[in-house]
Amino acid sequence: MPSAADLAERVREGDLRLYELEDHADADTAAAARRQLLAEEVGADLETVGDYSFPADRAEPNIENMVGAAQIPMGVAGPLPIDGSAADDDFYVPLATTEGALVASVNRGMGAIREAGGAKAEVLKYGITRAPVFSVSGVTEAAEVVEWVEDNEDLIAEVAEETDPHIAFNEVTPYVVGDNVFLRFDFDTGDAMGMNMVTIASRSVAEVVEEKTPASLVAVSGNLCTDKKPAAINAVEGRGYTVAADVFLPSEVVEDRFGTTAEAIAEVNTRKNLVGSAKAASLGFNAHVANVVGAAFLALGQDEAHVVDGSNAITSVEAREDGLYASVTFSSLPVGTVGGGTGLPTQSEALDVLGLAGGGDPVGTNGDALAEVIAAAGLAGELSLLGALAGRHLASAHEEHGR
Repeated sequence: MPSAADLAERVREGDLRLYELEDHADADTAAAARRQLLAEEVGADLETVGDYSFPADRAEPNIENMVGAAQIPMGVAGPLPIDGSAADDDFYVPLATTEGALVASVNRGMGAIREAGGAKAEVLKYGITRAPVFSVSGVTEAAEVVEWVEDNEDLIAEVAEETDPHIAFNEVTPYVVGDNVFLRFDFDTGDAMGMNMVTIASRSVAEVVEEKTPASLVAVSGNLCTDKKPAAINAVEGRGYTVAADVFLPSEVVEDRFGTTAEAIAEVNTRKNLVGSAKAASLGFNAHVANVVGAAFLALGQDEAHVVDGSNAITSVEAREDGLYASVTFSSLPVGTVGGGTGLPTQSEALDVLGLAGGGDPVGTNGDALAEVIAAAGLAGELSLLGALAGRHLASAHEEHGR
């Protein structure tokens, strides 16, 4: 087998391309060759990038032209007691981030939830979507396509479900814009986040639509899905998991944990998260759920670009007679415990911390539980930041920790 130096030289001479190295050596040698090439071409020292703990071939489904690994510090917050339909236990939640004080803040919110007896969490709706766009000659043909789709949902389900044993058709919603027809398909993909599954299923259904109607497929994704982009349709209709978590904190817990009152936290939430977000025309009416979603996604092998969807959440806070009610409702949280990055060694270990690695029994329960855990962790993060703002000690906390 050629050495990394030999492979790097062949790339430099134009005999091989970067993506062809695994055809001539094992994955670790190929990665080493790319690091050597970069070191010689641009003078970069990639010693730490190349110091990873798993065999490079474990990452082949997840990366191309691998050179090593980007190591992000991972912390843990908890325990977080959750009384959910799927997540019913005390959880330590792994969070990977470079933002100092984030894990400490989430941990403080979890402490308040723990002192109050735990959080409730519920999956309210589930379905991952894909929306192909078709062209037609005009609105008359568009109406014909819509009528055919509405009359043939059983056939659509049959065609879609033949593509994968773990996919189930939920519904399809047609949208017409002039000579464009969008079909927003909604599927249940079990414990998988399922983006590839629904794309393949939608393509198969689109072929039948082309065969049976005047429609011509333009793109298997027409951006009405909508993934990895801010979108009001996700806030209204949901995508992935629509999941909520809430808690009631007695007044003494609010005072003890945050040094402020329920009324002060509620006012911050109203003026910041609701009025401020409305004035900004934000699609997320919350303080910083993207922080928790992003850190959880990186730690747990989720598609990090879906932080855009996951930050589409509303935080609701109400001062009651003897304490504070708080909730966070995520409209579009696409997560899973199988597929994608969940099989990478460190991410799989992090899922093991939650007891949620791999498929659930019955199917779908691990995915449901993961959504409820992230929702409850997001609630903890919201409580902590709102408490810090209401108590006017956010800046001092960062100064104290030097972050």
